[in-house]
Amino acid sequence: MDLQKSFTKVFAWMFLGLLLTFGTGYTVANNLQLLEMVYTKSTMFILIIIEVGLAIFLSARVHKMNPTLAKIIYVLYTILSGLTFSSIFITYKNSSIIYIFGITAGIFGLFALLGYVTKMDLTKIGTYLFMALIIIIVSQIINIFVKSQIFDLGITILAVVIFLGYIAYDIQKIKYYAQQNVFKSEDQLAICGALDLYLDFINLFIRLLQLFGNRKN
Repeated sequence: MDLQKSFTKVFAWMFLGLLLTFGTGYTVANNLQLLEMVYTKSTMFILIIIEVGLAIFLSARVHKMNPTLAKIIYVLYTILSGLTFSSIFITYKNSSIIYIFGITAGIFGLFALLGYVTKMDLTKIGTYLFMALIIIIVSQIINIFVKSQIFDLGITILAVVIFLGYIAYDIQKIKYYAQQNVFKSEDQLAICGALDLYLDFINLFIRLLQLFGNRKN
């Protein structure tokens, strides 16, 4: 596969996913009827289950999936994510969201470039990143009951470091997939890569927003 063309498609689909998520989130946050519909316990629980299910399904099956179906599921996932993502527009000032988005984009670009040009084999850190991610998830669950602000701050900082590592790792992985023709089509690779980088960006953005974002009164 053509490396430049492959990355162009990956970033195009990633950008579309971010646009759909932020656009959906902003629309929901500014519509009282939609807010009331989304933020009921049963609806929110169902949305989260569907989101996680779609992400897992798409990641596991994209290499065997019809490219058109993969695109539809990806778009659906990013829109559904926007429904729950609307909480940031309720909690934080719009100016702060825009500012943190810009910072996230800059940091993302830096570590993406690092992952692309480095000669270091980053596949070895994949297992450690995953283990650290599991630790974060477990720690967050524990902190629901502990309710320690210092513990929460530590988790957030660790998460930032982990997702910075994931950005470089995923970029190198996409580069390898393109060079080795792991996928049958560029569209399959584009959706797979876009989903990974989309998740990296969103998670990094949320953590930076938690650290530096200005909340509404």
